[in-house]
Amino acid sequence: MRFDPWASWHMLRKRAHTFVILMWMFDMAVLAISFAAAYGARFFLPWLAPHSPDVSPIDISVQVAATAIAIWTLCFYALGLYGSRRGRSAEVLALAKATLLGTLLLVFTQYFSGNARYSRGVILLFTAISFGLLSLTRILARELFARARARGINARRAIIVGANDLAAALVKRLEAHPEFGVRVCAVLGANDSVVGGEVAGHRITGRYDQLHETLAATGAEEVYIAVTASEHEEVSVIHAALATETADVRVVPDVLALITLRGGVEDMDGLPLVHLTSGPLVGFDAWLKRALDLVVASIALIVVSPVMLVCAIVVKISSPGPIIFRQERMGLDGRLFRILKFRSMPMDAEAASGAVWAKAGERRAFPFGAIMRKYSLDELPQLFNVLKGDMSLVGPRPERPVFIQELKHLIPRYNLRHKIKAGITGLAQVEGWRGDTSIEKRIECDLRYIENWSLWLDIKILVRTGVGGFLSRNAY
Repeated sequence: MRFDPWASWHMLRKRAHTFVILMWMFDMAVLAISFAAAYGARFFLPWLAPHSPDVSPIDISVQVAATAIAIWTLCFYALGLYGSRRGRSAEVLALAKATLLGTLLLVFTQYFSGNARYSRGVILLFTAISFGLLSLTRILARELFARARARGINARRAIIVGANDLAAALVKRLEAHPEFGVRVCAVLGANDSVVGGEVAGHRITGRYDQLHETLAATGAEEVYIAVTASEHEEVSVIHAALATETADVRVVPDVLALITLRGGVEDMDGLPLVHLTSGPLVGFDAWLKRALDLVVASIALIVVSPVMLVCAIVVKISSPGPIIFRQERMGLDGRLFRILKFRSMPMDAEAASGAVWAKAGERRAFPFGAIMRKYSLDELPQLFNVLKGDMSLVGPRPERPVFIQELKHLIPRYNLRHKIKAGITGLAQVEGWRGDTSIEKRIECDLRYIENWSLWLDIKILVRTGVGGFLSRNAY
């Protein structure tokens, strides 16, 4: 479970309602300015205005602007820009999604409202200007808010209930991110034996059953309960002490050690759920990744089709057997599919040895097959796997089921790499962990990719693959 330095307004959302309202009003002001700027630029700047400008009427423009502002702010709300915690890059991406969605809805509403002929130039300029200004102002606003918290402005005092590793981890996170606006003023332990000790540099000043007195003495506004599973019988004591208090209470679940991949908390109609393992691609993100796959794979197939034709001809001439080699691999959620490759070995290459890893000094490939494997040309038919949907351009490399049965028992969290589609290339490949290299390092890269997935990360990996990933010294 990751802590985000931008989460301060989420952690303190009760007191951040004013901030959210101000952000909403500020967004509307920025949108109005953006529309006015787009209108002025379209009709009054010499290099954008036509020779005989047919200026859109002011009254119609005001109607369109009001509609646009309403749609944009509703899109911001729908995509969580007024409530969910997010990092800087994630917020800009969410703004991009909301802006694109807002533009489509605006065009749609104008078509049915009778303003279908309204200047498309104004709408396009408004889209670009609003995205740029909103991105800049939101980043600056959150930075100022975080710095104010870090200086202690509007900071809240907190009591930590717990004297264990969980409580220590909580205190360290709060101190590492002063922008959360929380100051630890007391730590309580289960009994007298721990009183006087320390938790992450803070002295344990009392017991759980002294919580009421500690609240009165410190004037703390928040209580963080960080007890372990073995101490759950103490929760009733803590709960009783809080029954007559007005402090905000938060519980740190004792499941941190169990969280393996993109864990978090979600709400199911008022019932909090802690998910220990979760894939990164749902909803719009999955659609974005799929769109990138379809566009880039289609273009790549057109560009490399001459190379693929040459490879197909030479493979057919060089060795008897089919041009395309199909092999069973495991992909998303453990589903099996047939991966496509240019055949680089004789058909009976594994007849005597059975399934084995390719290693340095590989001698099974025929001469042209070895050349294809060295430059990863044998992987090109996997672009068709991408178009079909079995694979993605970027993701963990798919493995054969016979090896997975062994590896999943040897390497912790190995099977978590199947929480996302397998890829032609991936973070492990561009960082050099391919071929006969450390499987542990490869899995570490795969899980780091899944944990930190973003469309921008996919693009960076594709660029790195294009400028050198096909020439890895570990390709054989």
